[in-house]
Amino acid sequence: MAGRSVVVGVGHYLPERIVPNSEFEKTLDTSDEWIKARSGIERRHFAADGETTSDLATNAALAALADAGLKAEDIDAIILATSTADLTFPSAATMVQARLGMTHGFAFDVQAVCAGFVFALSNANALIVSGQAKRVLVIGAETFSRIMDWTDRSTCVLFGDGAGALILELQDSEGTAQDRGILSTDLNSDGRYKDLLYVDGGVSTQSTGHLRMQGNQVFRHAVEKLAKTAETALGHAGLTNADVDWIVPHQANIRIIQGTAKKMGLPMENVVVTVQDHGNTSAASIPLALSVGKQRGQIKTGDLIVTEAIGGGLAWGAVVLRW
Repeated sequence: MAGRSVVVGVGHYLPERIVPNSEFEKTLDTSDEWIKARSGIERRHFAADGETTSDLATNAALAALADAGLKAEDIDAIILATSTADLTFPSAATMVQARLGMTHGFAFDVQAVCAGFVFALSNANALIVSGQAKRVLVIGAETFSRIMDWTDRSTCVLFGDGAGALILELQDSEGTAQDRGILSTDLNSDGRYKDLLYVDGGVSTQSTGHLRMQGNQVFRHAVEKLAKTAETALGHAGLTNADVDWIVPHQANIRIIQGTAKKMGLPMENVVVTVQDHGNTSAASIPLALSVGKQRGQIKTGDLIVTEAIGGGLAWGAVVLRW
C-alpha cells in the first residue's frame, strides 16, 4: 500500500481592515479603474497596528484545525511559508506552535516569496511520505503592507495581508492518479532574475527595505513558467491539463491568471479567483484561495487541483493534488 498526503482540513484568516482602491486615490496619481484594469484587484486587507504575521497564521491554523476536527496535539510539524516573519528569528512557525499550545514535534519557516506555499506543501509532502511526520500543518501568512513603498503606485496598490492553512495527513492509497492527496510536485528557481522582484533591505544589509518590482518583466516570465510547471507536475502524475477540475493559482494579477489558464487550454470557469478581494498576499494567496474555494462550494472531494505560483528569486512551482 502506498501512502499519500491528503488534505483533511483548510482554513484562512483576513485582517479586519478592508482597503478599497479608492483609498489610494487620496495619496497617489491612480484610480480605482486604473488598478482594476491592470490587476483585477478591487480591495485588499491590511493588518492592524501591532498585528503580526504569526497572529494571522495562528488564526488560519485554528480555522484549519477546526475544519479537520483536530487539535494541536494531533499535529507532528508546522511549516509556515512567509517572507514577512515577525522577527529576524525565531521562526514565525515556532511562534504559532507556542500559541497553539503544541509542545512536541517541530516547526520551521520556508522562504520562497510568492511561491512559498508551493515549496512548503512540497516539503510537507516529502516529510510525510518519507515517514518523518504523519500530520503536517502547512501555513502561508504575510504582512506585505509592512514592506510597501507608499509612494510607488506601481507596487503598493497590488499587495495585501492574510493567511491560509491546510492540514496534510498520511493516508493509505492505491498509488494511482485517482488517489486523494498530493500526486506530484515540481519546484524551480533561477537566481539570475533577482532584480525583477526583491526587497532592497534585509538583516545583513541592516535595513528593512521596500519591495521593488519590474512588473512587465515579471509578467513575461510568469505566464510561460506557470503553465510549464503546471504541465510538468501533471505529467509526473500521469495526467494532462484536460484532467484538471480546478486551477488554484497564486493570486497576483488577473491578467497573469487569465494568461496561464489560456496557455493551459482551460476556461476561466475552472479557475478559483480571489485576487479581486485580497490583492496579492504572496505565500498566503494559494491557501486563502483553497479555503475560499471550498467555502464557496467550488472545490469538492475528489476534484483534481493544480496549484501554481511564481515569486521573487525567481522561484516557481506547482503541486497536483486530488481534494
